[in-house]
Amino acid sequence: MIGPTAVGKTQLSVMLADSLNAEIISGDSMQIYRKMDIGTAKIKEEEMNGIRHHLLDIKDAAEPFSVAEYQQIVREKMAEIEDRGKLPMIVGGTGLYIQSVLYDYSFTEEAGDSKFRAEMERLAVEKGNEYVHSLLKERDAKAAEAIHQNNVRRVIRALEILHTSRKTMSQHIEDQQKELLYNTALVGLTMDRQVLYDRINKRVDQMMDEGLVEEAREFFEDEKVRHSQSVQAIGYKELFAYFEGRETLSVAVETLKRNSRRYAKRQLTWFRNKMDVTWFDMTPPVKIEQKKQEIFTYIAGKIEF
Repeated sequence: MIGPTAVGKTQLSVMLADSLNAEIISGDSMQIYRKMDIGTAKIKEEEMNGIRHHLLDIKDAAEPFSVAEYQQIVREKMAEIEDRGKLPMIVGGTGLYIQSVLYDYSFTEEAGDSKFRAEMERLAVEKGNEYVHSLLKERDAKAAEAIHQNNVRRVIRALEILHTSRKTMSQHIEDQQKELLYNTALVGLTMDRQVLYDRINKRVDQMMDEGLVEEAREFFEDEKVRHSQSVQAIGYKELFAYFEGRETLSVAVETLKRNSRRYAKRQLTWFRNKMDVTWFDMTPPVKIEQKKQEIFTYIAGKIEF
């Protein structure tokens, strides 16, 4: 189950998992991090209703994480779930991560160049991570935006792919055959755009009430985490501007709301352009139980469970 932030995936997925005898795998690239709870809208234990959830809290915030690592872990987890006689259900909004699992994508088939890699590693030591990241930004802006400068291994790998294949990492992925590896029902949740934006604004207000400032400040004050990949997520970097005295708290919150709305728009664009999704409208006054049954019927017609 996929869809933009704040559309209602969490509640509906738990209801569906109960009916489908399923276990849920998080399809969110940030919910893997421990203690990043409020800012990532991570499901609370009392909301799980006894449904087993996976890929939550598996990394410390200072640790790097990649789509290739996600692909490997989730495919192994899906096999484990099926061995228990359960149905694996991926739920989230990180498009490339979910796509990498379901489709026959390879992240390692490009030949390497050990001499080039060693040169980039030398430059990272001598001139710093930011310099090597700037080289990637010049040559593959999309990859540079997705990879934090301190994740040097991934930055250098992206440069190495470009050097050996003359293709950006994005082009490398796009050129691969998009064949589904699993018998899959791709369910997407959508909603009237303005209603969704209002829900996003209210969710941010709720996060503030729940203690988002305190959660973000803990990461800001940890030198190992402050410049890591994890805290570049929406919900943390905006508040860092407040902690650094560059913005007032009210401006930082408004920026967070704006960035969250823009992210939701990008999510919808990705899913509509990259994946063959069947969409279900969640615009109020939708009846959640009725919608659950509608989606259940669709899934039952697509896969065996």
